[in-house]
Amino acid sequence: MGNLASALQELRAERKQAQSRVDNLDQAISVIESLNGSGTVTQANQPTRIISAASRRKMAQAQKARWQKAREQSQPIAIAKPTAPAPAKRTMSAAARRKIAAAQRARWAKVKTQQKKAA
Repeated sequence: MGNLASALQELRAERKQAQSRVDNLDQAISVIESLNGSGTVTQANQPTRIISAASRRKMAQAQKARWQKAREQSQPIAIAKPTAPAPAKRTMSAAARRKIAAAQRARWAKVKTQQKKAA
């Protein structure tokens, strides 16, 4: 038991020294970056604030309540008379499609003949 306690105490002391060394290195880096004008890059990777799971849950519930309220306000309270159904989509006849395709082929043939004359 005594050996474990002393080993644990040594490890904690080493961790404290390592942490202070890391803090000193971070401080030196930030000083050099401020001289360089690049700002603190290491801070960009860290979140600006830490929010507990309970707080995130409360925030999510509040947001859901806001969206629900917005949905309720956007929907009409009384449903008006049903409107007429939308007109059916028009479809082209097969003959019309053939005429359009023939006209397009003629246009492309004209373009290709002009390209051959230019070459």
